[in-house]
Amino acid sequence: IRAYDKRVFRLVLRMLNDRAEAEDVTQEVFITVFKAIDSFRGDSKLSTWMFRVATNHCKNRIKYLDRRARGKKSELDELSESGALESATMASSAQIARPDQQAEANQIEKIVRAAIAVLDEDQRELVVLRDVENLSYEEIQAITGLPEGTVKSRLHRARLQLMKAIQKAGETRRKGGEP
Repeated sequence: IRAYDKRVFRLVLRMLNDRAEAEDVTQEVFITVFKAIDSFRGDSKLSTWMFRVATNHCKNRIKYLDRRARGKKSELDELSESGALESATMASSAQIARPDQQAEANQIEKIVRAAIAVLDEDQRELVVLRDVENLSYEEIQAITGLPEGTVKSRLHRARLQLMKAIQKAGETRRKGGEP
């Protein structure tokens, strides 16, 4: 659990965009992993198998929440402000020294997180796995069960949707509205 809890939680949080739900689902993932560890065949890395379990749990929770017509509440901003969440790219690069640069970086991160959150479930899964978690195409194939060509084409379409959402949010911001 210590080796994977943060990575699994980050993945689940990005998929669900709700901290409380992400905490619950992360616990469920580790319970499932504990109960099913004997079924792990070793065909892939343990982390790949765990990410597959996590994404399946997320998909099930999203369907459950959609059936309950529960509004999605965003708590990523709280996490970002408290320093509990790394940047949108999950890179731990050097700190931005100037306050104006930090403020701009925070705004950009907020726009990117919001854009990821509006992607449909399958697109969000691929973007999070590839661009946030930096997994290889082979690992994504193992997690999703999709052929490499399908992963690449769907990821391309997801990135186009993401780009459109970011551009739209940027235009709104330039016009003086909130993204």
